[in-house]
Amino acid sequence: MIVGLDASTSTVGICILDKKGEIVQNYFLKLKKQKELCTKGDVLKDELERIQSKYDITQVFIEDYAQRMARGTSSAQTITRLAAWNGICQYLSYQIFHVQPEVLNVARARKTLQIKTQSKKKTGIPVKDQVFTWVTKHLNAQWPTKILQSGPRKGQEVILEEAKDMADAWVVAKAGYISSQTL
Repeated sequence: MIVGLDASTSTVGICILDKKGEIVQNYFLKLKKQKELCTKGDVLKDELERIQSKYDITQVFIEDYAQRMARGTSSAQTITRLAAWNGICQYLSYQIFHVQPEVLNVARARKTLQIKTQSKKKTGIPVKDQVFTWVTKHLNAQWPTKILQSGPRKGQEVILEEAKDMADAWVVAKAGYISSQTL
């Protein structure tokens, strides 16, 4: 079985695929309450151990962190923190599953699945949202929702923001699955 991780410091998207590349589980792990990377690592470790006790994981794919600054989005401090977190995710995966995790470039993963995106400048839509829309249509996905409790949209049901992390985790897992089948 395969685990795909979209590893950000606030939410980790986790997708587990079977040996045929079908979704077994696709969910997220919230880490916003933990402020330090070490305590975030403790929470992730517990979750990976839970997965390991339930499934025979033979491959782990982790989305690579942004390695360069994008205008208005990533500071050097953010990139450094994401690199450290990505390393923690890789180490924990290796320790728990006894498998060398593969780090996948997000652009390569999207290309493997033939997800075509355009810059936000051209479309007015962030790339992450374009990917989310593609995955939603492709999987005919039903994402977790919540009812807004206040504000102008009070009472309205909306898709959780973390669903985008779930979609990204599926992209990483599925692209890893496809690339491992062609070897």
